[in-house]
Amino acid sequence: MGVSTTSPDKGIRLITVDHPPVNALPVRGWYDLADALRAAGRDPEVRCVVLTAAGRGFNAGVDIKEMQRDTGHDALIGANRGCYEAFSAVYECEVPVVAAVHGFCLGGGIGLVGNADAIVASEDATFGLPELDRGALGAATHLARLVPQHLMRALYYTSRTATAAELHSHGSVWKVVPREELLDAAMELAGEIAGKDGYLIRLAKAAINGIDPVDVHRSYRFEQGFTFEAGLSGAAGRVRDTFGREARP
Repeated sequence: MGVSTTSPDKGIRLITVDHPPVNALPVRGWYDLADALRAAGRDPEVRCVVLTAAGRGFNAGVDIKEMQRDTGHDALIGANRGCYEAFSAVYECEVPVVAAVHGFCLGGGIGLVGNADAIVASEDATFGLPELDRGALGAATHLARLVPQHLMRALYYTSRTATAAELHSHGSVWKVVPREELLDAAMELAGEIAGKDGYLIRLAKAAINGIDPVDVHRSYRFEQGFTFEAGLSGAAGRVRDTFGREARP
């Protein structure tokens, strides 16, 4: 369990998250994922990273139970910083990152795939930010990289999800395949990328990041300030404890 790394093919590093039951990561898990991504990017033999997950779904965000056990703010601060590190590590990875997504991709999962270079998804994959039902805010920065602005807002305010097919229609998912074909499809794309010159592919990643219209680091950090405000106000705990089922009048 945790975060594991393998090299299934030349030039490709496969990073797998396995944190049962739903891959909702504790603070340490986000840092472990960031470390694995950064190590893969620094390896001169690696030309592409495939980020995938074991179990029922790709990622369910942060470990809410860890926050509920904390009587102070350490877990909230740790989750904020850990997510920031992991999302940044995807974005800043020196080689392209292909996300292979199955099942649910929620909360922090959106931060990961929204910063990835390409997404391959299974037919059962769904994407969304249930943050308002979890007493949190954040990752709208990354959802906005997957869907148009007004759809992002509607999904965010309602906590609804979008399907892999819907994201494919918006051009943010490269390919949608049956679940049993997901890893093969992601590896096929990664293999095509890894077939390029290693030096040039790293220059290409840096160049594309450099022309992004939105600074994802600053934008996400701005959102996190409101998450912390929600925590200090007591609103986050009230909503989180009921998963949004008892909204304040």
